[in-house]
Amino acid sequence: MQTEIADPIPIAGGTLNVWYRRTNAPGLLHLAAHLSLLLLTGAGIWAARGTFWIWPAMWAHGVVLVFLFTPLHESIHRTAFRSRALNETVALVIGFLILLPREYFRAFHFAHHRFTQDPTRDPELAAPKPRSVAGWLWQASGLPYWIAEVRLIANHARGRAREPFYKDERQCRSVIAEARLALAIYAAVLVISLATGSTAALLYWVIPALLGQPALRLYLMAEHALCPFTDDMLVNTRTTYTNAALRFLAWNMPYHAEHHAFPAVPFHRLPEVNRTIAPRLKTTSNGYLSVQRDLLASYSRRNPALPA
Repeated sequence: MQTEIADPIPIAGGTLNVWYRRTNAPGLLHLAAHLSLLLLTGAGIWAARGTFWIWPAMWAHGVVLVFLFTPLHESIHRTAFRSRALNETVALVIGFLILLPREYFRAFHFAHHRFTQDPTRDPELAAPKPRSVAGWLWQASGLPYWIAEVRLIANHARGRAREPFYKDERQCRSVIAEARLALAIYAAVLVISLATGSTAALLYWVIPALLGQPALRLYLMAEHALCPFTDDMLVNTRTTYTNAALRFLAWNMPYHAEHHAFPAVPFHRLPEVNRTIAPRLKTTSNGYLSVQRDLLASYSRRNPALPA
């Protein structure tokens, strides 16, 4: 990433060298803690079987599960770990778990970084954003995400990789191969579940992912919603100040303007980046509820100049 996107703020070279330094230990420790929490919530589902409490247990498990999006995101930047193989393996496995295959997501996300908030070139703006409370509810439900990802993987598996942000034919072939592998894995899980009469995949994966996805959608809305259409990364991206639990679950990505300004900086260095550049940030919020209140209020104003 550092070869594709220039840092927009002059920082002393020695500081940048420290920020850019990659090691395996912080990522491994954070991933171990995230997976341990996933095991804990999974144990909650097991303990709640046969009672009403299985639903809140599956929701909690689902939130932790879908927030594996954040180590996936860090790994496709290859900043979660120093080891390239470790980054690639973690991204591959998580991509299959949350229906966001690694190679497709890397191409999509790097285009988003290059063209953030560019209405014609940022792939995150390709799909219409909510313009009403009903649209907000639909997006927040997570259902548009699942529908889009199922269609995307199916199309890629059929050899239809036509998105404009693929850099070459080799990347297209990788996207297609990964989609076919994903479908083979999902088919194997289905066949094994039916053959054994097991509901484990439903209880610990499918239903929790559906229940937890709204939390991730609301979190992701805050990254760029209501931010101006400009190429200034300190304006077009929001840093959201939040509690330590959410910063842990999101691998420090609430420091999102910092990430866009310095995309090659590993997640564990972002609080340090924030302390350095905080006075220069133009778009910040104190909490995710504040962002959603502003977003809902913008629908009543119906101002077409405001991006959503």
